[in-house]
Amino acid sequence: MAENNTFYVTTAISYPNGRPHIGHAYEAISTDVIARFQRQMGRNVRFQTGTDEHGLKMARKAEEQGRTARELADEMSSYFKEMCDALNVSYDRFIRTVEEDHHRASQAIWQRMEDAGDLYLDRYEGWYSVRDEAYYDESELVEGEGSAKLSPQGTPVEWTVEESWFFRLSKYQDKLLELLRTPGFLEPVSRRNEMIAFVEQGLRDLSVSRTSFDWGVKVPGSDDHVMYVWVDALTNYLTGLGFPDQTDDMADFWPANLHIIGKDIVRFHTIYWPAFLMSADLPVPQKVFGHGFLLNRGQKESKSLGNVTDPLELADKFGVDALRYFLMREVAYGQDGSYSPEAIVTRANAELANSFGNLAQRTLSMIVKNMDGVLEEFDGTEPDDDLLGHVRDACAVELPRAFEDLVFSVGIEAWMRAVYACNQYVDEQAPWTLKKTDPKRMKVVLQTLFVALRDLTIAIQPVVPEKAAGLLDQLGVPQAERSYAALSDLTWYKRLVESGFVVAKPTPVFPRLEMSEEEAA
Repeated sequence: MAENNTFYVTTAISYPNGRPHIGHAYEAISTDVIARFQRQMGRNVRFQTGTDEHGLKMARKAEEQGRTARELADEMSSYFKEMCDALNVSYDRFIRTVEEDHHRASQAIWQRMEDAGDLYLDRYEGWYSVRDEAYYDESELVEGEGSAKLSPQGTPVEWTVEESWFFRLSKYQDKLLELLRTPGFLEPVSRRNEMIAFVEQGLRDLSVSRTSFDWGVKVPGSDDHVMYVWVDALTNYLTGLGFPDQTDDMADFWPANLHIIGKDIVRFHTIYWPAFLMSADLPVPQKVFGHGFLLNRGQKESKSLGNVTDPLELADKFGVDALRYFLMREVAYGQDGSYSPEAIVTRANAELANSFGNLAQRTLSMIVKNMDGVLEEFDGTEPDDDLLGHVRDACAVELPRAFEDLVFSVGIEAWMRAVYACNQYVDEQAPWTLKKTDPKRMKVVLQTLFVALRDLTIAIQPVVPEKAAGLLDQLGVPQAERSYAALSDLTWYKRLVESGFVVAKPTPVFPRLEMSEEEAA
């Protein structure tokens, strides 16, 4: 069982039959915020992401392009890694299912399921969606144009007949219901209710191998079969810890604390995956969270509508941290959300540039101009102590509590209220007037703001890591003193003063974003 001071978090591994879109970026960024937050809370974090490269969809696409599936996989996977690196996603491993250790892990879990008596050979006849890499019951299908049969996701299905290994999913129905009813295992609650209803209808055994193509992990002892892509894909979470070997990582980090996935693949992660693990006599993950979709101006992105967005274009245009901030602030995590270039610019300018960035710029500029950048120890009065108490509560209590509960927009809202309180304090105290009437009081006000800035910047690091690091450098905060625990250290300012630190002329943290008329249209 993973210890309390360890935290293993994963994204779903992306299917690279196309380049990354904004939804992939949203999942990678939100999971990175979780990983950075947990590190900052002092936990030993392992964070894994990657690509799921096997299956019929990839095999067919490669064939259409006149190249091997491996060549296609190598090219497409590289785009996903490039996206993660460009978006400052701090993964510990970027896993690819074509890697040798992953094939070994997949065959090992298969062997365990077989040893448990949960695999048997039979003939599969049924509806299969190549695009979803999923089997569907007749009752789940919907009618499309011209009486075409479609999956619940609206993807085409085809009638498939072939010899297949089956997994005794039905055997685990009661255990799965018990797991799904466990508070906190599957969130949000709406997803939990959907899965409970699905299992209560009765589970049928699952076809878990294919013979109609060979792009996948070979079934042990049945070389003409490759594993159903989800057996192989889900096992990646174990591969990254060294399974099947009894590694320190397996001992420390399994079961996973949290799988972050899209709502469209909840069934695979909360029914199939726990059943495979139960069969293999391995602990099930502690929590699965199914986030919502990101809509482009309220519409789902699709190639036919021509509204598919390259996330790296958005990051280049508006800045990585502005994009990260917008996605975590704008969308209630777990629900669908919408974005547009105008919305990103509006949010980033109002909160990052005009409120937080401006607070930092004018505070540090006034300290440089009026105090030559030299800090002194000071005793605050009631308004100063009230402000610092408000800021510390938002940064050390409210934001961390919300982030622990995965309600990021709520945590950032508390943080923003503290930023607004600082700006209101500046207006009320009017240090530019105090410079003439009470220079000593002016210094107290400016240094109170300096202390507040440090707390605000430490708190928001998981969301805007690059910009926050730059501002903490300007504030003279040592690398070792940037955790949430550091917020309760009230001696840091004294040490900073004694070190002789001098505030330098500040560099703007969040310049205002501009949008061309063409983009606005």
